[in-house]
Amino acid sequence: MDALRAAWDAGDAVLPVDRRLPPAALFAAMAPTHLVDGDGRHRLSDGRPVDDGDALVVATSGSTGAPKGVVLTHDAVRASALATSARLGTDASDTWLACLPLSHVGGLSVITRALHTGASLMVHDGFDATAVATAATNGATAVSLVATALARIDPALFRVIVLGGARPPRDLPPNAHTTYGLTETGSGVVYDGVPLDGVEVRLGDGGEILLRAPMLLRCYRDGTVPLDRDGWFDTGDAGTWLPDGRLHVEGRRGDLIITGGENVWPDPVEAVIARHPAVREVAVAGVPDPEWGQRVTAWVVVDGEPPALTELRALVAETLPAFCAPKELHVVTALPRTALGKVQRHHLVEGTAH
Repeated sequence: MDALRAAWDAGDAVLPVDRRLPPAALFAAMAPTHLVDGDGRHRLSDGRPVDDGDALVVATSGSTGAPKGVVLTHDAVRASALATSARLGTDASDTWLACLPLSHVGGLSVITRALHTGASLMVHDGFDATAVATAATNGATAVSLVATALARIDPALFRVIVLGGARPPRDLPPNAHTTYGLTETGSGVVYDGVPLDGVEVRLGDGGEILLRAPMLLRCYRDGTVPLDRDGWFDTGDAGTWLPDGRLHVEGRRGDLIITGGENVWPDPVEAVIARHPAVREVAVAGVPDPEWGQRVTAWVVVDGEPPALTELRALVAETLPAFCAPKELHVVTALPRTALGKVQRHHLVEGTAH
């Protein structure tokens, strides 16, 4: 937090870098002017300055392609921090634990939230269940996690848990809040299906989720402004309004499977398959098919004996229309995921399509 504050005091915007990745491609796309590391501050060639008021340049996760640099202003970062803290009921008396990658907005927003509210902060270099438990013992009251990390800790250790990334578990702890947001929104903007104060949500004619909010990005690093003339941002996701007025996110519009003229969203199919006792992880996507257009395909990571395709098809057909059942099954050792746990379905499809 001190390093971030020092950069801002100097009038700089900050690009957090994932140290696990080679920096050359990222630097070429984001064009930073300086690199700050353990050896000091170094000027980089071909860098481009930011505008006055810009606070952060954050690379998108690249879950569906090459990452883009999202430019967030100080006003946007402040709006996100204050709105999320108000919804969660956190303030200067809390201690936030940051244990997600700081190169992603889900991890970095913990830092900015603490900075703008005066809350105390603990920062870990990645997630470790034992270290997280120790942090709670030492006073951490709030934490941001993904579903896989939540499954490895005792949720009762914290007063507040913010849950983002992949699909949340079925048995959600009462102190955990599911969030919907993107890098372009500077963190979650919909909590437990309800937009934060100041956030407007509109569904287009095709169910596309449109957002207008003070925490939205100013532009991408290449100068592209993805807002329409009225300030609305098309998220690329589809959703519906539930009867109680909450927003239900169906998923990325590009993930929609159209098979034999029928629409199949992966998430509900994955949720059913995940109930099989032998399935530890599952991903569902559409693979090009000359007869059906796309065929529903499942990839599973299993414990023990893999289930048969016929078994999973029958399981899905118990609760969903028969056309949602997978026509193809692949048993894999791991699913390709982003650092925040989102499955990279395009990698699975690229390795399977024929």
